[in-house]
Amino acid sequence: MSRIDGVLTDLRKQGRRALIPYITAGDPDKAETLAIMHTLVESGADIIELGVPFSDPMADGPVIQRACERALAKGCSLRDVLDIVARFRETDRTTPVVLMGYLNPIEAMGGDAFVERAAEVGVDGVLVVDLPPEEADLLIPALKARNLDAVFLLSPTTTDERIRLISQHCSGYVYYVSLKGVTGSATIDTESVGARVDHIHAITALPVGVGFGIRDAKTARAVGAVSDAVIVGSVIVDCIGHHPEGGAELHRALKGLVQPLREGLDELPALEGAN
Repeated sequence: MSRIDGVLTDLRKQGRRALIPYITAGDPDKAETLAIMHTLVESGADIIELGVPFSDPMADGPVIQRACERALAKGCSLRDVLDIVARFRETDRTTPVVLMGYLNPIEAMGGDAFVERAAEVGVDGVLVVDLPPEEADLLIPALKARNLDAVFLLSPTTTDERIRLISQHCSGYVYYVSLKGVTGSATIDTESVGARVDHIHAITALPVGVGFGIRDAKTARAVGAVSDAVIVGSVIVDCIGHHPEGGAELHRALKGLVQPLREGLDELPALEGAN
């Protein structure tokens, strides 16, 4: 069982939903990223999605695009991201870390070298936005051989046939993109999200995490009521962007943002099937 499986299984036994915040590694700088990861855990995060900065993040909106630009300007590379995870693991051996990014930096490093180093430093899963299931052989067998989960995206327009195909390669959880568009866009329709998540659950046994459009405790609670996990990115990255110097003020702001998300999820009735 992977660390992701273990956390999600334990949460389900408790009837609780997972809170999965996303941040861009290297923003505002590499040292602060490590401190932010610990603050997220202290504030109630169950899993951390750590974005690998990339010059053309096509699935991301302006907030995360700017974060990538800031991180790249500070010289944050994929190898640096892996080093950050290694340092995180010096004091946190339990919180799963999922790297989220694009294929180009992995190809530049070399797929085998990337997977080897990711496993070595304590990465738990990898979500490559532009790796379709038809090309899964480029990376997924190597990930599975090292017990790293391969997380895939589903969208409102993903067909049943494609959900089944993705489920064959996916592990840990599937990331359901609740909106048509890029990160940080539009307002989420929780009724349609709930119907879609139910449909996905009928096809795959994997837990379903929902992201895009979750901005506060109210929307987190609404999405948590119909899913296994809530993924929050742009609002957290925007908070970091407003505190470019980092420090105590940034961490107070992050706690003030993330703790209410955790509290909102924990106010929900227990998930079905809880012990």
